[in-house]
Amino acid sequence: MGHDTVPEHDAVDDIVSQWARQWPDLDVTPLEVLGRLHRTYLRYQSAIGRVFDEFGINMASFDVLAALRRAGEPYRMTSGQLAESSLVTTGGITLRIDRLVQAGLVRRERDEEDRRIVHAQLTDEGKKLIDEIAVAHFENEARMLAGLSAADQAALAGLLRKLEHSIIRHDGE
Repeated sequence: MGHDTVPEHDAVDDIVSQWARQWPDLDVTPLEVLGRLHRTYLRYQSAIGRVFDEFGINMASFDVLAALRRAGEPYRMTSGQLAESSLVTTGGITLRIDRLVQAGLVRRERDEEDRRIVHAQLTDEGKKLIDEIAVAHFENEARMLAGLSAADQAALAGLLRKLEHSIIRHDGE
């Protein structure tokens, strides 16, 4: 099989067949999408983890550093803003910031107008590191997507947007 050839049959097909044999009346068609999405995510997580390992950080640290970098100068946000952008609780963000402060990549700074507000801000070292990691990370992601045409990537992005909104709409029903 060539490098760009997609198999006709995969592990999800095997799982669907096993369910059909063991419990024919059970509708497992969601596995066709969500099972593949989960397996793809696990492979993705492993591939990006290797890049982050090279730089001595993890996905959680990357999320915070990247959010601060995207904020633009002076590369700072509150814990609440960081939590909102990463779908993590402010308590979880505080732990992430603590680790980044210990590593010298982020510093805490009180707001000059309202001393109750504390910002997390990239240090010069943190800015330098996130700039290096971002280049390596997005090159790695581009390699992962190399088997999809630009049109396929756009179509998949649109479908994943719809899927996320479908999950949000039906969550808790």
